Amino acid sequence: MATSTASSWANGGLQLVNKPRTITVGIADDEVLIRTGVRGVLERTGTITVAGEACDASGALELARRHRPQVLLMDAAMPGMEGLAAVRMVRRHVPGTQVIMLCTPHTEELLFPALRAGAAGFLFKNGEPDALVNAVRAVAAGEAVLSPSATRALVDHFTGADSERRDAARNRISLLTRREQEVLVYLAQGMANARIARLMYLSEGAIKAHVSRLLTKLRCDNRVQAALIARDAALPC
Repeated sequence: MATSTASSWANGGLQLVNKPRTITVGIADDEVLIRTGVRGVLERTGTITVAGEACDASGALELARRHRPQVLLMDAAMPGMEGLAAVRMVRRHVPGTQVIMLCTPHTEELLFPALRAGAAGFLFKNGEPDALVNAVRAVAAGEAVLSPSATRALVDHFTGADSERRDAARNRISLLTRREQEVLVYLAQGMANARIARLMYLSEGAIKAHVSRLLTKLRCDNRVQAALIARDAALPC
């Protein structure tokens, strides 16, 4: 987790104290009990602050524009603006805000469109509180998250990628250097930068730079979209 450094006097001398950096989050859901519950889970951590709440998709976009939270938790099926359109609008107008979609089992069909629209994560509401907290922290750190059942659905879906989609994905990947393609394979396996760095014997900063370049070349908003291209191309993920 990222930390900030502060100084304090202790035992007669000046010491540096690392303090966890606060993560700002927005919550968009049409059910007030869900919003209240999610707020409680997040704020109990002491390192996550809820910047605002919204009850519909239009309000979610306004929340993102006004407060610019690092992470926006958005219900996949809210009144007002169509949910996927809201994700695209947030990513277009507030690119610094990453979106995690929250859904119930009957909205699972939105998984693939949501990821392609730019969502950085997809979680089911019946998950554990710790999973929600870990997802917020991961997405705020630039990672991507999927619930276990969503991951299984993703793998099943892309096992049978058609040849046209596979060829298109491979053409895009051909723009990457060999090192960037290697990073992409690890990224598509859901690995964080620190672990990729260890496997490739590079610094975490170097991996972060490779990820940034490959996202630009692939014209992707986030790591999830890049992982989808890797799976379309049938890379060894």
